[in-house]
Formats: sequence, structure tokens, C-alpha cells
Amino acid sequence: MVAALAALTAAGVVGGRARHSSASQSALPGGSAAPVRSVDPHAAEPFTTVTGEKDALLLQVLAHPDDDLYFMNPDARHVLEAGIPVVSVYVTAGEALGVNNAPGRPLPPPDKPGYASARQQGLRQAYAEMLGMHRFTRWQRSVLELPGGLSAETNFLAQGARSVRLIFLNIATLSAAGARTPHLWDTPGTTMETLLPTGSPLRAVSTYRHETLVDVLAHLMDQFRPTLVHTMDPDPDFQVHDATHRRDSDQPGCSDHRDHTPVALFTWKAMFQWAADAARRDGRAPRFTTTAFRGYYNQRWPKNLPPDVVGDKARFLAAYGGGPDWECGNPAGCGDYGQGGTRPLRNRKGWIRSTHYRHPGPRLAPLTEPDGRTVAYGVLGTQAVRWRETAPGSGRWGAPHNLGGGPLAPALCAVVDRAGKQLVFALRFAALEGQGGANVRELVVLEQRRAGGPFRPWRGLGTPEEDPERGRRVGCPVAIATPDGRVHLFARTADKGLATRVRDARGSWAPWQPTPDAGAPGTGAAPLAEADEIQDGLSVTLDAHGLVHVFAAGRGTLRHWAQTGAGQPVSAQPPTGLPAPGEQPAVALAPSGALLLTYRTPAATEPISYVFGGDQADTPATRLRGFAGYGPLSTSYAPADEDAEEPEPQPLALGRGRDGEAVLQYGTGPGVRPLRSPARLRPVGLPALIPSGPRAAPARVVGLSPAATPWLWQPRPTGRA
Repeated sequence: MVAALAALTAAGVVGGRARHSSASQSALPGGSAAPVRSVDPHAAEPFTTVTGEKDALLLQVLAHPDDDLYFMNPDARHVLEAGIPVVSVYVTAGEALGVNNAPGRPLPPPDKPGYASARQQGLRQAYAEMLGMHRFTRWQRSVLELPGGLSAETNFLAQGARSVRLIFLNIATLSAAGARTPHLWDTPGTTMETLLPTGSPLRAVSTYRHETLVDVLAHLMDQFRPTLVHTMDPDPDFQVHDATHRRDSDQPGCSDHRDHTPVALFTWKAMFQWAADAARRDGRAPRFTTTAFRGYYNQRWPKNLPPDVVGDKARFLAAYGGGPDWECGNPAGCGDYGQGGTRPLRNRKGWIRSTHYRHPGPRLAPLTEPDGRTVAYGVLGTQAVRWRETAPGSGRWGAPHNLGGGPLAPALCAVVDRAGKQLVFALRFAALEGQGGANVRELVVLEQRRAGGPFRPWRGLGTPEEDPERGRRVGCPVAIATPDGRVHLFARTADKGLATRVRDARGSWAPWQPTPDAGAPGTGAAPLAEADEIQDGLSVTLDAHGLVHVFAAGRGTLRHWAQTGAGQPVSAQPPTGLPAPGEQPAVALAPSGALLLTYRTPAATEPISYVFGGDQADTPATRLRGFAGYGPLSTSYAPADEDAEEPEPQPLALGRGRDGEAVLQYGTGPGVRPLRSPARLRPVGLPALIPSGPRAAPARVVGLSPAATPWLWQPRPTGRA
């Protein structure tokens, strides 16, 4: 597999170092004359002030019309329903071959301007329905002037306090001399021109170079000041294409479209430029968080959305697809007809049936300090930050403290070692140059010098992969501290396996090691069988004996690694025999000493729990009835209710409901229903559950809002049976 992937990488994976020397370039008007600025990992500016959801804005950057509807929903819809403005930027015109194929009708002649126009009309139809308006509602259409004399079309529609703005840069997917967006990212000197859709108010063609597109995206970020940015996947999984795994719409060597990856890379590079420039100019760093969404990955893994959520996505895709008989008022067409009706539901690729994150895990990593005060680590403006509760149990946060370290991916983890020192682990974009330059990721750690004291400088821990192209595919870090003073760090590898690096009690880090698979004992160097591959989103815990257990979603079952003794590395355990999760499983130590595993199976509405090992035999699945929703979960145990007839600790399950709100459930008995917060809190990604402690409430929930502000919910256990 390694050799095959290397060959496929050379054949066309987007974003690697090009095999040519860099050429000098003169910037176009509006392009950067100097090298693109990047976030300083040592920067520590304070952040701009956000006074609540009224300051929130979601900015999405897409390669094509419909990428948001397929890959970023239902998250984007939930943000819009919360009254937060949405601005979507479509980089290419999406004209393809110019054939708007209506199934069951003769193929029309190619018409690229007309097909681009019809797809944009389809977006207007979909977002009008998302706003609760008639699909043919008229939008305000105008020209948006951009730096350097460039221009784009902008469409705006509002319904009360909710609004949507669509911005079409209209870069032709196939430009002059065969240039495509991968060339614009990787090849110095590449230029691409825009296409003018039929009926557009645009009158002039714009020309883009690499620097021009970075500057335009950074300019739009600075203009709209998003607090939440949605991007595509900058580092898609490697994918072998053969008779069993057809390439379909993938780029060579990867499980994603050839336009998705460079547009994502441009977006991340523009975010770094905006964050750096705004901080230098204003003395305050812009306050935003980011979510990157997987693309054609959805085709390759079990589907993770329940039928009702898929039905909602299908409704808006049907509006986007439209039909040739619709009377929308756009002479060029009323949607992307190949995506109309129920066709997305019947498509064997199944893109509509999943929403996966490139960087899974909670957006806040909470810890409890000795005085009972909660601290939470997260990423703002691509830098690590720490929030501290103003007083133990107050439920109020102080201002975010900028810890630098950026540019970082949005999901990190935090642990406390035996000496009481806090450690924060993150995935850093160590280099993101494009034009044949370096494109590097690394795992990094921030460690306190002493318990409660200042932090040491950020330290790079590399990745389990030697080759930078493979290193881009490494997953987000997950760590745990053990009673013997060690800290175990884990990450998914480019081969979709598991690797670990261990810090000993003296603070020295051993090299990265692959974890030997049950089918490949020894060094672990043998390629994984496809059945042994895992999704990113690892869950780790200690058992009653202080030994480490790691769980991950495999293709056919729940995968499990564990220590066989203190100080030993984890190794793959026999197959669990449990059903495959749709995504990241949750694990908690039960009072019995067993491990409670909770997750949703593919396409399931309600989660299931299993008691795994311990002093009692494994139990059958327990379904969390009434816990309808989607996405991964967090679990723990609440203290026993002394007023109950038979007091015993109750399992807790935290996740997102069907509408994206945070929901928490105490127990699994008949009649138990999940609790919703009085403020109807909607987290970005997964909220985090703080286990109960000697001075803490029975359960505390922390999350990051679309306004890039943390919230802390202290529910009362009124949902017990």
C-alpha cells in the first residue's frame, strides 16, 4: 500500500511540492508584492471583543456551487436558523463541460455560461427555502468590487434578522492553456480567468494568480469579519483507486475532488494572512474559529447521518437541483438538473448521507484546577487560547489568554500530568506556501513549567510520518496522563492506522512508534488491511487499574488498543465484535470498573451503549431512547442521587440534537429524556463534558458558540427517570 500511495501521490495529489524550481513573480494589481504573511507562532495579541451572537457571522468558502449543501449541512443551516448571517464564497464558476443534463431528456449542447448561471440560480432557490421563503424569491444582485480592479457577483437575501449573501468569484474551472485550480495553487506563474455567467451583472473578466486569490479571500474575511469560517478539507485522505474502489470524481490518489483541496488550501492560507495582518494593524487578533469539512471521504466510509437529517439535506438539494420545467425567471436555467428531485438520495456515492469533520473532537478542551475553577483551551484566530472561570462554580469566563502556537487546526486536547502540570497538544500548519513550496503539518505541545505556573515555549513533536505529504494526513492529537507519570500521545496515521509517542516521567519524549496491528505483530511496519483502517476521532481513557485504552471507529467494528501492564505500549486487542460506529465513539469508566462505550451506528438516530470488560460480563446494547440527533458524543458518570430509592451513579451522555443544540441525558431508564439548555445553546462541533469532582456541579458542559465565545452550562438533573 505504501508504494501504491507514493505512486498515486506523484500522479496528482493536490498540495505537494511541485517538481520544478520556483520562479520569480511580479504581483498583479491587488496581489502581494511581498511573500504572503503568516501567523507568528509566538504572537500573543489580545482578541477583538465579541459581545454575543449579534456579532457572529459565518463565512463559507467553497470550490463549487453545492459543496456547502452536500458537505457543510446541517451545520450551516443550524447557524442560519440561530439568526446568524451567512456569507458563502464560491471560488469557481462550476461550469464543468457546460452540459446541464436533465435525466430523461436529450442532452443539450454545451453552454458553460448558461450552466454556471443555472447552478447559481439553484443556490438562490436552496437558500431562499432555507430562509423560509419561496424558492423563487427575488434576490438583490450586484457587483462587488475587489482589490486590484477585480470584481465578483454578490447576491443578498434577508428574512427578518436572518440573511444570506452569496459571492461568486467565477474563476473558470478550466481556464486558458488548460489551467485548473491545482495549478493555481502549486505552479508558479499560473493565471486563471473568470467566466461570465449568463445574466450576471458582471461585465469584465478578471484574472487571478496565486497571490491574487489569497489576497481576495483575505480581503473578504477582513470585510465581513466572520467569527466562524467553514472550509473544505485541506489534507484529504489518501485513497487507492482500483476495480473495487472506483475513482469516480476523486483526484488521483485522494478521496476528494481536485478543486476542493486547493480551494481549501487557499482558504487556510488567506485565514493566516488575514489573522496576521489584522493583528499587526489593529493590535488585536481577529476572533474566529474554523471547521473544515470532509468531501468525497463521505463516499468511502459508513454514513453517519440519521434519515431525518438526511431528509432535510435532500430537501435543499432538491431546491438547488431544480428542474427544466420550473419557472424561476432565469432564462439560462433553474438549477443543476442532475442534482434535482431524489437523485442525491439515489446516488450510490452517498455524499448526502454524511457530514464529517477533517479535525474531529471538541472545540474546547476543559480541565478542572485544584480550587474547582474550570479552564478551557481552544483555538481562536488560529492561535491557542485559554479561558479561566472567574471564580469556582461561577459559570462565567474571563477574557481569552492568547497562548500563540499558531497557525493551528481547531481541535486540540489538554491533560494534567502526575505533577499537576497542564499540557496542551495541537496540530500545526507548520508551512503552507503553495507554488511549489513547503506544505507541512506537525504535532506540537505546550507545557507548564510547574503546576499552576507559566508555560514553556511551544515544542514540535513532528508526526508519525517522515514524508511531508504523508504528514499532512496525520490526525488530530489525543493524549492521556497515567499514574506512573507518563503521558501517552496518539494520532491517526496516513495509512489510517494508529501511532503513539510517549513522554516519560522525567519529561523526555520517545520516538513515534506505530502500534502493531493484531494482524501484523512485531514492528507494525506491514501495511494495514483495509478492514483494519480507522477513522480519525480517537477516544482514550484509563481503566480501573490505570491502564490506557484507545478506541476508534473501524470499517467493520469498533477498534480497541490497550496496555497489558503499566509502562507498556498499547497494542491492538482482539476484535471487539461490536458494531462499527458511524464516527468517533465515546468511552467512560463505569463505577464497576468496566468501560462504557457509547456511539451511533451508521445512519442511526439514537445512540447505543455497551458495557465492555471489567468485573462483570459484557452486556447487550442499551439504546438511549429519545436521544435523537446526530454526531459524536461525550460520556461520563454523575454521582449517585441520595434521594433515589436505590442510589447509584448515573451514566451521562452529551451530544447534539437534531436541530444542532446541545443536549444532555442522565441515565438510560424508561422515560428518561435529554435536557436542553435554557439558552438553546448551539455549539460549533462537539461540546465537552466535565466529569463531576469534589467541588464541581454534578455535570458541566462547555462549548464554543458560532460567535467564537465559550459558554458553560450547569444543568440540573431533572431529566432522570
